[in-house]
Formats: sequence, structure tokens, C-alpha cells
Amino acid sequence: MSAFTGRSLTVVEDFSIDEQVYLYEKTRELKERIRSGADVSDFKIGDRSLGVYLVFLEDSTRTRESFANAAQFHEVRVNHFNTATSSFNKNESITDTIKMLFGYSDKSLFVVRSRQEGLCRWLHDELGAYAERISMPRPVFINAGDGKHEHPTQEFLDEFSFLEQQNWNRDHLRIVLVGDLFHGRTVHSKVDGLKVFKNVEVDLVAPEELAMPSYYVERMKDNGFKVREYPSIEEYLATGDPAKIWYFTRPQLERMGEEIREKAAVLRNAITFRKEYMGRLKEGTRFYHPLPRHREYPTIPGFLDHTSLNAWDEQSTNGYFTRIVEIALLAGKLGDGFTGSTRQWEELPDDFIQEAPVGSGRKPEYKVGIKPVERGIVIDHIGRGRDLKKIWDHIDKIRRIMGFDIRSSHGVYHTNDSAIFKGIISLPDIISFDESQLKMLAAIAPGCTLNIIDDSRVQKKYRLRIPPKVYGFKEISCKNENCISRPELFENVQPEFIRSKGNRFVCRYCDHSHSFHEIWDF
Repeated sequence: MSAFTGRSLTVVEDFSIDEQVYLYEKTRELKERIRSGADVSDFKIGDRSLGVYLVFLEDSTRTRESFANAAQFHEVRVNHFNTATSSFNKNESITDTIKMLFGYSDKSLFVVRSRQEGLCRWLHDELGAYAERISMPRPVFINAGDGKHEHPTQEFLDEFSFLEQQNWNRDHLRIVLVGDLFHGRTVHSKVDGLKVFKNVEVDLVAPEELAMPSYYVERMKDNGFKVREYPSIEEYLATGDPAKIWYFTRPQLERMGEEIREKAAVLRNAITFRKEYMGRLKEGTRFYHPLPRHREYPTIPGFLDHTSLNAWDEQSTNGYFTRIVEIALLAGKLGDGFTGSTRQWEELPDDFIQEAPVGSGRKPEYKVGIKPVERGIVIDHIGRGRDLKKIWDHIDKIRRIMGFDIRSSHGVYHTNDSAIFKGIISLPDIISFDESQLKMLAAIAPGCTLNIIDDSRVQKKYRLRIPPKVYGFKEISCKNENCISRPELFENVQPEFIRSKGNRFVCRYCDHSHSFHEIWDF
């Protein structure tokens, strides 16, 4: 047993920075030994009771084959799950199928690739609970790419390759990401993966249609990265100060609408390297690519294959070495020598309700619309500071989601002695909210105040903030159409959101960022 044993690798942040560094150190040691012909038996699991299942619900060559060879290195049972002839094509449950496969081995490790974002995290939770119920070891899940969400094992082989290029110096990295930054899960994983370097500068090169989603750009900045954006390679090189490490991705036209595909030639031109650019690169520049390149329209054309820019060939071999070590860590073969900090999930305080002081006066009589409440609840400061229409829409959303189809009144008013507007809902027939209703209201209208009225006086006043988690409500959904919590895509996965910076919610499964307004279906 070690700090890694039995864990899953669903996103980059499942490993702490120290754990990632340990992974790279062990990979470096393994690679040097294999290349020199030295003994590597202490890296091998050699346990036939461990079944490694390759479950690729989306086509892949490089990732599937590198994992297959990495598993074979370990002398364990390797099972290639053939999705083309599987029950998946008859709309049978993926979760039930994985449970069935789990029952065929004493210990199980699943490498899963899919278009459905968040699948590995769901399976880790669901199959982990199932294993505990039947007293079996928890199965391990490795995310081999899920939609446009993440590809953590590709990210680890990329970071290992960059470290090799920099002679293992982690002090600083400047990198340019070029290509389809909107759909490219390998570049999305770099939002967290690049944190292994202490100081990071990221140049983003993509036309507007392929640009990095804004929430990933903001996360890079939150991580302390210096970020610059450019619409094309030509305009980037015109700055006269390009990075030495270039990371290319291909435009994923199969994921785009017809309107975008009509611009394919223009988009490709913006992100494809050309011969006339050669003299504008710095000495020591290296190009990387997750491979394979597009046969007809490669962003790194073939004339570069035999130049010093080619670092992608060596990069591709690193997938074999890093994945051997990842399997060894999660299966418990390696990790005894690890002494750093493990991944710690932040415990968000359940602090969304704050009692506020109550003034001594009677509840003010509003001059228009709202009749004073003798006994009941008044929700105040709804949408404070927004424009009138947005506040009215906000009030309407609260009433429908909370089910306030009762005797009540509501309106939009100026705050005291101010030109700022706020919304108010008066509920004379309700004298209390339960915990679920409070959490729902806080998630719909963070910043509002809840006034408990009796004998025409405010007896208690509460300020509501964004709750740490929101789940268990039938009225919420992730707006990412590829998230596994979407009912049309998966089976009984209940949406769940976690509070993030700026009064936003992040989907627990696909990490898609939402405003507090967006998670509700009304």
C-alpha cells in the first residue's frame, strides 16, 4: 500500500504537484533503465489477478496502444473491450456493463475513453460504492480522454517531455499553444498540468472560432499564469518574441457546426506552420503535438519531420513510459518512497447562511406595492444593483423554482436613499424555510436577505451566500451538452455543482463553469 494505491486518475488535479513530480522522477528512471538495457523487474506488477480493461468508447490508436503495451509490460491480464460488438450498441447500461466486467477479476483497473465528459469520475464514485457493498477492492479508473474535457495521462506525458527539454528545471516555462483550443482536451488539461512549473507564461494562438474557452483562460490566470492571446501564427510571430516550446493541436472539424466548417480553409491557415516562418523562430525551438497529425492538413507539415524542431516523435514514445508508471502507482507497485504532499480536496465551509443584526424599528412600509407583513417572511435585496428587467426576471425565476404559488406580493424598489434597485418578495403565509429550501434560495438568489417577521417586527435576519454544493434538486442541470449528468446521454447521474470563484458553480463531473442563474432549468 502507498499513497497512490487504489486511487483513480480522472483529471490532472487528482495528483498533487508533489505526486506529479514523483511520477516524472520514476518515469525518468524507468526510461533510462529501459534505454540502457538495465533490469526493470522492480517496476513490474506481475500479478495475474489484476485485470486491466481497455474500454474505448471513442476511437483511438496512440492512447489505446500505448496503454495496451504499458499493461503488457506489467504481466497482468489485459482485456480489450470491443465496443463495436458490445451491448453498448443496444443502449444497455454502461454502468451495469462495467459492474459486470469488475466481477471478472479479483482486482480491476479500467482505462476509459469516451465522448461523454465526466464518465470516469462517475464510475469511480458509483463502482467504488458498489465495491464497498460487496466487500471487494475498489476498482481503479484512468481517464484516457473524455470529450473536450480532459486527458490527464496525455498531459503527464507532455509535461514529462517539457521537463526533458528543460533539463528537469521546473523554475519557469514559456509555451505557445496553437490550434483548436476550444475542443482540444489536451490543452484544457494544461490549465492545471502546467502548475508543475513555478512560473508559467502561456501564449494562445487560435482564431476566434477555435479560441480557448474563457473559463479556462480565467483559470489559467487564477493559477498565476501570464496569458497572451493571438488570432494566428503570423500575428504571433510578428511580435518578434515567440516562445521556444510550441504545442500544436489539430482543428477538430468533426465537432463543429456547418457554419464553422465552411471556414475550414481560413481556420487551418491561421494555425498551420509554413516554410516562410522558419527564420522567425528562436534557436532551440521545439515543436510538440499529441499525434497523430491530420494526413491531408497537418498543422505541423511533413517538411519539418527531419528538422531540429521535431520533438513530437520523442514525445510520443513517452506515453509508453509514463503510462507504465501510472498503472504501477495506482496498482500499488510503486509509491512506497514517496514523501511529498498528497492531493487534498478542499473542504468548503457550509457557511452560506449568516445571521445579521436586527434593527429596533418596525418593518418599513413600502410606499408602492408591498403591504407590510405582520407575520411571515420577506425576501429582500434580490438582484441588488442590476437593471430593472433583470431583477423582475430574477423574481419570476425565484417564484417558479421555489413554488411560491401562494398569497404573496413582490416588486422592485430603490434601496434606502439610493438610486440602486432591488427586488422584494413578501410571503405572509410562510413562517419558516427548511434547510433544503434555504439552500435552494441561496443558490438562486445569493446576496439576498431573509427576514423572519412576527408582530410586524423583524425577529431574525439572515444573509444568504452561494452554497458550497448544490445537488438533489430536480430543477438543476449542467448546460454542457456532453456532460454525463445530461439525462439524454447517461443513466441516472444526478447533477451536482461546487462553488467556485466569482459566485459561480462548477459541474462536479465535467468541470463546466456556470453562473448561479445558469444551473436552473427555468
